[in-house]
Amino acid sequence: MPVTTVKFDNTAGESLSGLLTMPDTLAPHAYALFAHCFTCTKNFTATRNIAAALADEGVATLIFDFTGLGGSDGDFADSNFSTNVSDLVAAADFLAQEHEAPTLLVGHSLGGTAVLKAAAHIPSAKAVATLASPSHARHVEHLVSSKKDEIENQGEAEVLLAGRPFTIRRQFLEDVRSQPILEDVANLRKAYLVMHAPLDATVEMSNATDLFVAAKHPKSFVSLDDADHLLSNTTHSRYAGRVIAAWAQKYIGSAPQRLEEIKGAVVSRTGRDRFLTDINAAGHRLVADEPASVGGTNAGPSPYDLLAAALASCTTMTLKMYASHKKWPMTAATATVWHEKIHAKDCADCSSKDDAKVDVFEREIHIEGELSPEQRARLMEIADRCPVHRTLHGEIKVRTESA
Repeated sequence: MPVTTVKFDNTAGESLSGLLTMPDTLAPHAYALFAHCFTCTKNFTATRNIAAALADEGVATLIFDFTGLGGSDGDFADSNFSTNVSDLVAAADFLAQEHEAPTLLVGHSLGGTAVLKAAAHIPSAKAVATLASPSHARHVEHLVSSKKDEIENQGEAEVLLAGRPFTIRRQFLEDVRSQPILEDVANLRKAYLVMHAPLDATVEMSNATDLFVAAKHPKSFVSLDDADHLLSNTTHSRYAGRVIAAWAQKYIGSAPQRLEEIKGAVVSRTGRDRFLTDINAAGHRLVADEPASVGGTNAGPSPYDLLAAALASCTTMTLKMYASHKKWPMTAATATVWHEKIHAKDCADCSSKDDAKVDVFEREIHIEGELSPEQRARLMEIADRCPVHRTLHGEIKVRTESA
């Protein structure tokens, strides 16, 4: 599936780095926002696997680095639980402005706790899912327990988390202690899925119980069986993603039925996400889009790119067919095609010289193999006989009727 790097600003004007995972052959029917675990990044394997599973079900998913982590600007030492919540709201605003507001919120570990807090400020969200999440933000205090006195007395301390040094300041501890998460869960007013592993050694199962009891219906619980806290086994993270996608369908809607093959025809459907288009070409699923510069999301080739691709591929197939028939030693053929529109008066070899626009396809052909000059010259002549080339030069009629 296509994964695009995105940038957006938080409320402090700092640039946050994200990854938008899109369905590969279908325009998304919904958008999700994912919050990673404490000190993790958007490139965390479990996070990427869950985003991929959601994309498989037609849900585009944005994951991003919180302030001061990964590719995002800012100083981690200045961040806290509240800034994470603010970053989530900024990410939701970005999706709403550039694509579509998120209807599904997902969070792992402390990221899930932050999602529960942020949900009240993301009105578009209809469903929330958390994985291995603490029921109290202050749960992370145990991660810095060896340096807690130093942080309290000196204002900050360097702490090793997952083998990496991080500066934790007193304001961070004060902030997590002030968060009434169970009260937020009680007032969630959105469908809620709690996912937790009974053997989680980092965040005890009792946290899931507290969250589930505090929540009002509709609420669901799914056991992650023998998974560890970080869902380090790929099987567990992919399973979690598939379950979230299936559960969320009731609340955010299911993906529209994929286009069925119609014999002898190409079928396309443009959905809600700007110009992103699902295509079924003789049973082969493709996707088309427009560049961001003209309002698309650049998740696939444009219609003219597809037309140029048809000319390029038809050219090389025709050359291969002819060389094989002649038993010539051509090993490969490459065609590069550019398309542009120019004024007819600027076209030296065009019959029309008025102010109309002319479509020009520039084609460059590279032929590989131990071929004689005469064979190469003949193959260049044959290139102009490819069926798509002839179609573009012939009379074309498009007949349209309402279905």
